[in-house]
Amino acid sequence: MCIRDRPYAGSDRFFKESLGRMSTTEKRQKVVKSHPRLSLDQQCNLLTIHRSGVYYKAKGESGLNLQLMKLIDEYFMEHPYFGVERMTDYLRIDKGFKVNKKRIRRLYHLMGIHTIYPKRKTTIHQKGRHIYPYLLRNMKIERPNQVWQTDISYIPMFKGFMYLAAIIDVKSRKILNWSISNSMTAEWCVELLEDTIQKHGTPEIHNSDQGSQYTSDVYINMLKKNKIKISMDGKGRALDNIYIERFWRSIKQEKIYLNPPNGGLDLYEKVKEYISFYNKKRRHTEIGKVPPNEIYYQKAIAC
Repeated sequence: MCIRDRPYAGSDRFFKESLGRMSTTEKRQKVVKSHPRLSLDQQCNLLTIHRSGVYYKAKGESGLNLQLMKLIDEYFMEHPYFGVERMTDYLRIDKGFKVNKKRIRRLYHLMGIHTIYPKRKTTIHQKGRHIYPYLLRNMKIERPNQVWQTDISYIPMFKGFMYLAAIIDVKSRKILNWSISNSMTAEWCVELLEDTIQKHGTPEIHNSDQGSQYTSDVYINMLKKNKIKISMDGKGRALDNIYIERFWRSIKQEKIYLNPPNGGLDLYEKVKEYISFYNKKRRHTEIGKVPPNEIYYQKAIAC
């Protein structure tokens, strides 16, 4: 019998109710990596969390590909309009690598970099994907929890790489929640969203790109269940999600590139440390040269 399917009774019912009061982050902290009887998969089933969020093992590639990915990531931060062909030219002509477009296209896909063309801004239902129009154009964002933006970014490490997902409150620039994984699954993103809602309530609008995680049935259903308006960037319009893109630039240039993490747990600690600094101490010019927490928690004072 699958552990997840065991009937709850007595103490089992208490265990289930206790789990219901825990955030996803708290559940992950309960996982014991070297438990004598329960595997990681079994523990994740019991705790009803997705296993990708507790595996801090970096993904591997060949040494050359890791070198190329690091260069692509750094250059793309400065030139987000560079598609596969222009990036291939840069790596061949400026950096001297003998690479072809096929290889760079594969690395773009692996890193989650999308360079696709604009489509009609109407809701499209196709092959399990749901595409919605962009709602933020010319919108005046006046209060915390009015708009959240979310995204996933490739994170280079000393050996290998991982993915970082984050949710930002647009008004305050506060990073509301984040998670690390070695795979980009819709379930992982849903867990992050669910955990963030549990901690901070629901936004009026949720904005993302058109990545497969955010257009999946399971993710869209979570937004609809919580009566959140859905906004998506136009294809090839990275600036539509500019606030989370600025955060990626900040954490990479101020933390990751300067001291590449040596393993998944080291990455976790570095991200945790930086986001604490970012939210509590880093001053942002666009919000009056104050840290994000000062703006975000004004909503509680106002109430």
